[in-house]
Amino acid sequence: MFSKADKVKKTKGQVRAAPSLISTDLSITGNLQTPGEVQLDGTVDGDVGCGKLMIGEKAMVSGEITADEVVVRGRVTGRIKARTVQLTKSAKVIGDIWHDTLAIEAGAYLEGHCKRNDAAQSADITTHQAVSTEATPARKADVITARIAGS
Repeated sequence: MFSKADKVKKTKGQVRAAPSLISTDLSITGNLQTPGEVQLDGTVDGDVGCGKLMIGEKAMVSGEITADEVVVRGRVTGRIKARTVQLTKSAKVIGDIWHDTLAIEAGAYLEGHCKRNDAAQSADITTHQAVSTEATPARKADVITARIAGS
């Protein structure tokens, strides 16, 4: 009825870890790096690199964000480089966004450039950390200056 083969099948599945939580009363000075998911409700003064980043309404990040997926509900001052970026109506972003997919809700505030990743950037987004958008000439069709202000 029960065999060793059944146990092996159950352990082969990939275990999904719970997201790392940075609570509202936590302030971090320095860089964060993890392959997993991060729920940020506090303050980070430094760069953040992760698989998925959820920035809460009262959270603040001052630094570069590199992730597969970013959802911003709070404040970000710095560049965001991700495959998927979502700015909710409570988001305030001052900096450039490099993305494959970008969603901006009405009421979100964005001051910066939005640039779609090309095929090389999509393959390895982390290799482009030293690239500056001011130093790199861009075609007008690739760069959009956006300022979306809420009520």
